[in-house]
Amino acid sequence: MPSEKTIVLATRNTGKIAELSAMLAGTGITVMGLCDFPHIGDIPETGATFAENARIKALAVAQATGLTAVADDSGLCVDALAGAPGVLSARYSGLHATDAENNVKLLAALKDVPPEKRTARFACAMAAATPDGRLIETQGFWEGAIAVILQGHGGFGYDPLFLDPETGRTAAQLTPEEKNARSHRGRALAQMVPLLRNVPRG
Repeated sequence: MPSEKTIVLATRNTGKIAELSAMLAGTGITVMGLCDFPHIGDIPETGATFAENARIKALAVAQATGLTAVADDSGLCVDALAGAPGVLSARYSGLHATDAENNVKLLAALKDVPPEKRTARFACAMAAATPDGRLIETQGFWEGAIAVILQGHGGFGYDPLFLDPETGRTAAQLTPEEKNARSHRGRALAQMVPLLRNVPRG
């Protein structure tokens, strides 16, 4: 155990926890989530950018737990919608929106947009904060397009609508390994992991 480092992923999103835990397997880093700290309430995401929201969450959770905390804020940016839903991706169709409701709204917003103009990207800003306030940050992007119908049953969020140009499949049709190798979160985490190894304990 002394050779391991424990970090807290600042999320209760089981999809994110599963993805990030898989990507950190074998690194010597033990992962916990906010579900392990029920006393921590919701952290308002008041930032205007993904980076600001990631920073806010990481610093708050590091302070509350006394452990290094990693937070990410990510979302879908659609060119034909001037970058929307952007930082409001999880709340696109309302404060407590479901993935299905958000996908329905996105398809409706793009109903008259032809395939060649449905370009989009997933963006991820990731921040790690130590209890004493040190901060490291990375980011990742996944370029693609929005499908005209839902395809696939894997992943979460907008995955059934996000077409990966390399494979011609949606993110929801990729295996977890394929998705992690391509995704915005995977790219941000790949940069973060070596930096986390160098963060002193405590």
